[in-house]
Amino acid sequence: MSVPFPWLSVAVLGLVALGCVFHKQLMRFDPSYIDLYHAYSPPGRVYWFGTDSMGRDLFSMIWQGGLISLAIGVSSALVSGAAGILLGVLAGLAPKRLDGLFLKLMEVFLSIPTLLLVVLVQSLFSSASVLSLCLVIGLTSWPSLALMVRMQVRQPRQELFYKSACAMGAGGWHLLRYHLLPHLAPSAIYMTIMEVRSAIIYESTLSFMGLGIPIEVLSWGSMLSMADQAFLSNAWWIMIVPGFFLVGIMVCLTQIGEYIRFCLS
Repeated sequence: MSVPFPWLSVAVLGLVALGCVFHKQLMRFDPSYIDLYHAYSPPGRVYWFGTDSMGRDLFSMIWQGGLISLAIGVSSALVSGAAGILLGVLAGLAPKRLDGLFLKLMEVFLSIPTLLLVVLVQSLFSSASVLSLCLVIGLTSWPSLALMVRMQVRQPRQELFYKSACAMGAGGWHLLRYHLLPHLAPSAIYMTIMEVRSAIIYESTLSFMGLGIPIEVLSWGSMLSMADQAFLSNAWWIMIVPGFFLVGIMVCLTQIGEYIRFCLS
């Protein structure tokens, strides 16, 4: 059974990413310019996505804020991916006692909801920034990936081909490169892509709770933090527009990740 290539998801994700990277060429207004005279202007010919409570153009804010959200998602996924794969491989190759200790520590980590752990660690910083948020999300999201990598490393070590390679004198690097890494690559790539999605969600949630990046730094999450004002003012576009972009990116990442996992497995 073949899975069709997610052309639409790749196209949408690519267009949004390009729009965020080249946001200065797309912006029609300065996203930081406050124009109270045009506050809560609905979408129209002048302001395509409308304006917020301070009269800032949502169309310009979306592209500039999307760059921060995507950067946080990718950076956090790289941090958690590197930590999870490294610790998972070490646990999979470790002796039985060390492996058991690793599993106990993972049970402690996984017993705490990830979002709660992110909020706890983030609250320890005196001032939030994009860098601190990337580190916090990345360093609290690796346990599930590490457990998966550990399992993928442990499993082939029980197979005949692995034992035969060891008996023929294969070194540790040879075993890791030719027998272990190809086995764990599909799941590791899939989970790393899913971490991009999760990191964007965590950033949006933290910003909505007031624990994310500073309010002067635009992101899709910080834009959604104005949802309470929008709800009271009946300015639906302030909630719908960033929410639409967030949901769209989540769907695209999920479909691309599923396709990559199917093709590599």
